[in-house]
Amino acid sequence: QVRLVESGGGLVQAGGSLRLSCAASGRTFSSGAMGWFRQAPGKEREFVGYISWSGGSTNYADSVKGRFTVSRDNAKKTVYLQMNSLKPEDTAVYYCAARRSSGGSYNIYEYDYWGQGTQVTVSS
Repeated sequence: QVRLVESGGGLVQAGGSLRLSCAASGRTFSSGAMGWFRQAPGKEREFVGYISWSGGSTNYADSVKGRFTVSRDNAKKTVYLQMNSLKPEDTAVYYCAARRSSGGSYNIYEYDYWGQGTQVTVSS
């Protein structure tokens, strides 16, 4: 079993930065890929980025590529989402998710564990 707790959300002006953290508990953290997703009001949850278990492979949605960076510290059982050059359209609840598999995925249904989410609001 893996428990995930996100933190670091908040209100920021457009062009600003935030770093989200996702602290994990459980034995499978260091062997599984981690993903970040987001859900805006009235919209479906969408893929943001993922990182493989080793941290050697990352991938991002086109909408955040070049602005967001996913990283992980397996010793601390924590994954991060660094968000730069934020835009109002980035406003959403951000969720981290864990897979038992070592490889990442764009697909929400391929993640086994989810955090409770953290709100990010970007003002114009």
